[in-house]
Amino acid sequence: MDFYYAPASCSQATYILLREAKLDFRPHKVDIFSHALEDGADYTQINPKGYVPALVLDDGMLLTENAAILDWIASQSAALLPEGKMGRTRHLQMLAFISTEIHKPFIPLFFVEDEAEQARIRETVVPRFGWISSQLEGDYLFGERFTGADAFLYVMLRWAAMVGLETQDKFEEFIEQAERRASVKAALEAEALEPLRSAA
Repeated sequence: MDFYYAPASCSQATYILLREAKLDFRPHKVDIFSHALEDGADYTQINPKGYVPALVLDDGMLLTENAAILDWIASQSAALLPEGKMGRTRHLQMLAFISTEIHKPFIPLFFVEDEAEQARIRETVVPRFGWISSQLEGDYLFGERFTGADAFLYVMLRWAAMVGLETQDKFEEFIEQAERRASVKAALEAEALEPLRSAA
């Protein structure tokens, strides 16, 4: 299986969950601006959409879209989904919310220079983080189980830190718990990134 990623991007959630699921994969770094792989090959020949993450399964099937990929990885290990009959549906619901209501509107914060537009985006995103903070059950979103939604949320909290976006205090313990996990440590090391909490 081949995994295509860009450091510090949303693909970091996929990297984390691949480690959690203990799946074998070959990582390939992508320059998402030039759409080039490290060997100079054209990434759009693999994923015509040009963005990350992407997985190419051993049978050649291409998977794109973070929510779909995280759901597929989680489905490979029952321990990565919330318990109960509705566990996978609840997981998909949270992945969809993070993807559409936080990830997508967040992206312009890295590029928009107009202060009024920056403020508008922040005012939109902060309450959505607030809603997610109200959903924390114990260490993670679904209790003690670390899921794909938790990996995605962790990456979004890293993004918030990158742009100085204040999030709810309740996330402090969540971040510390996440950064104690071997999967998160491995992903940060692979991408040459420091943890948000140096004591983790």
